[in-house]
Parts: sequence; structure tokens; C-alpha cells
Amino acid sequence: MIADTTSVHWSLRIRSKLAVYAAFMKLRLTSLVVMSSLIGYAIGASSFLWMEALWLTISGVLVTGASNGFNQIIEKDFDALMKRTASRPLPTGKMEVLEGLVLATVLAVLGLFTLYFAFNSLAALLGLLALVSYVVIYTPLKRISNLAVFAGAFPGAIPPMLGYVAATGSFDLFAGLLFAVQFMWQFPHFWAIAWVAHDDYSKAGYRLLPSRGERDGHSAFLILLYTLFLIPVSLTPWAFGLTANMSALIAVVLGLLFALPAVRLFVQKKDVAARQVMFASFLYLPLILVAYLMDKV
Repeated sequence: MIADTTSVHWSLRIRSKLAVYAAFMKLRLTSLVVMSSLIGYAIGASSFLWMEALWLTISGVLVTGASNGFNQIIEKDFDALMKRTASRPLPTGKMEVLEGLVLATVLAVLGLFTLYFAFNSLAALLGLLALVSYVVIYTPLKRISNLAVFAGAFPGAIPPMLGYVAATGSFDLFAGLLFAVQFMWQFPHFWAIAWVAHDDYSKAGYRLLPSRGERDGHSAFLILLYTLFLIPVSLTPWAFGLTANMSALIAVVLGLLFALPAVRLFVQKKDVAARQVMFASFLYLPLILVAYLMDKV
């Protein structure tokens, strides 16, 4: 009986610790990053190899988890001020800073080595650039300037390009265009999040909306403008003959559907419309990447 009780106790402790590590790595956010990387890999690969896809998934989880971990270490005191982040492991004391630092470092090293040995040095370099630019540039800039969104768009746009380069071993036009599409997508996506979470962000001193007036007509206009910019950018693979006509049609339809809630936000300037833009952005990205995959020449 004592042995059974001890076994249950340790099982609960392990589950609790794994839950803390999952929150530290932001596994839900990580899944979107890994998804875009895998689709980028599928676009670049001459044949889809499941073992390579598994290694790419593992490395993506490790590197992205490390980036998120370092981000939480830097923002520990600010996370404690916001309702949406106050329950994270570091503000609640479920994890010590030193433990988080060791874990994030181990994740980063393992992830980058996996990219290097399972794929190529260029993929590992892109992973390193994404991690460093996210942690060293984007994270501290969030409390200084709304240019943080521009800085954050660079590491945020790397995943599909990294997946493509992992498959091909080289950088070419299609890799650059995948980066460009996801780069442009970052702006309406993150500005919509910043609009919805504005009150919480303000408690930590984050000013991430593009207008000095913050949740105003200028911010709403720029969100709409960048959703419209995304339409011609999303057509570039077709314009360069890398995808066929069907993906071009899908890109236009998806772009217009993405723009609809942005128009509503511009007219109404309501949180509910910003939330619709945010959810539309989550749907847009995988759909446009899958369209390229299914229609590549």
C-alpha cells in the first residue's frame, strides 16, 4: 500500500512538473510555429520523409520552446502584472529563474544541434537567428517602442522558410517568398492581439499598437491596410511561376475574407471585431501555406 501511494505521489509530481514545463515553453503557441515549418518543409521536399518531419517537429518544439522560455525569464516581473500571464510558472513561483535558464539553454542547444545534424547548417543558422532576434531584440523592445512588432515579424516569419531550407539545403526564391508572406501576415495578426490585450499590456508598459492613440482609427486603418497588402504579397509565388492558378484564386479569396473583419474593426473600432481579425489570422496562415503546397509547380 505504501509503495502504491508513493508511486501515485511521484506520478502526480512528474505530471505537475511536465505541465509547468509545457507552460514555460508555451506549447500551444509552439504548435503554430511547428505547423508552418512543416508545411514549408513539404513545399520544398521532393518527397515527404516522415522521419525528417519528425526531426523537424522536435527541433521546432525545442528552439521555439527555448525562445519562449528566455522571453518569460526576461519578462518575469512584467508577467506578474498582467492577468493573462500572471499564472505562468515564474511569476507564481512554480519554477525558479535558474531552473528556467538551465531548461531554456538545454532546449536551445538540443534544438539547434538537431537542425544541424538532421538537416543542414543553413537550417541551424536560421533557427539561431530566430531565437536570438526574438529574445535579444524583440523582447526588450516591447517596452520601448511599437517598432517591436516590426522587429518581431522577422523571427516570426522564419519558420516556413526554415522548413523549406531544411528540405532543400539551400535558399532560393520560393524560400524568400514564404518568408515575405508570413512577414506581412505578422502585422495584422499581432496588432489584433495587441488591440484585444491592450488593457493588460498597458499594465506592463507595453505599447504595441501602431498609433500613439493606440485603440483608435489610425490603428484600425493600419490593420486593414496590412491585411490588404497581404493579398498582392500572397500572389508572388504565382506571379513568379512557382505555383499554379488555383493557389492564386485561393490567395485572393482568403485575403478578402481576412480583410472583412478588418473592415469591421475600422468601422466599429470594437474589441469584438479585433478578436475576429485575430481568429481570422490563425485560419489564414495554414490555409494559404497549404494552398501553395497543393498547387506548387
